[in-house]
Amino acid sequence: MTMNQDTIRNIVGIFGNIISCGLFLSPLPTFIQIIKTKAVEQFSPIPYLATLLQCMLWLFYGLPFVHPNSLLIVTINGIGLVFETTYLSIFFAYATREGRLKVLKILAIEILFMLVVVLLVLLLTHTTTKRSFIVGILCIIFGTCMYASPLVVMKLVIQTKSVEYMPFTLSFVSFINAVCWTTYGLLPFDINVLVPNGLGVILAFAQLVLYACYYKSTPKKEDNAEIELSV
Repeated sequence: MTMNQDTIRNIVGIFGNIISCGLFLSPLPTFIQIIKTKAVEQFSPIPYLATLLQCMLWLFYGLPFVHPNSLLIVTINGIGLVFETTYLSIFFAYATREGRLKVLKILAIEILFMLVVVLLVLLLTHTTTKRSFIVGILCIIFGTCMYASPLVVMKLVIQTKSVEYMPFTLSFVSFINAVCWTTYGLLPFDINVLVPNGLGVILAFAQLVLYACYYKSTPKKEDNAEIELSV
């Protein structure tokens, strides 16, 4: 029996949820180290604050009254929200007063931004088509920024001719994850999911190409590079 489009879409979405969970777990060693040392040292909370905002936007996008039939988008971003909140809570517990104030300021801005978005979308638009369009544009903008963040690491790889700070596993899993969600965005066509994740496929593939090009020129030593979530 031939599987219909919805069944394939659900299978791809479930697989994407599993891989995305793996990516959300990737910073765990860093936070275990923070708990052990009881200090955040030079650790930056910015990537996790950015991911938190991204999860909130996609969670709102996937709700039935914004974009129907997007349960798997809701589940993975709900899980991501829990992970990022946990990571930021750990940071807050062990950060200096200055570090805590920085997190609180950015977090307050993000929450205020989300409240404004939610209120404007719900009060000024009354169809899921319009709501999907507005929230989708925001998701594309912030999603594209998130997927573009590895460009900094890619530049470093080219400059140093070393892949020491660009772990193969993270690049490969990011590529598979982006492929899954790009496919999900095609079944049926959803440009808001397709655009940022399609860009993610291109950038993650470029990382794999760079890895192949510069692997041999990388100094042979234990790679202690910190693996952090950058999507």
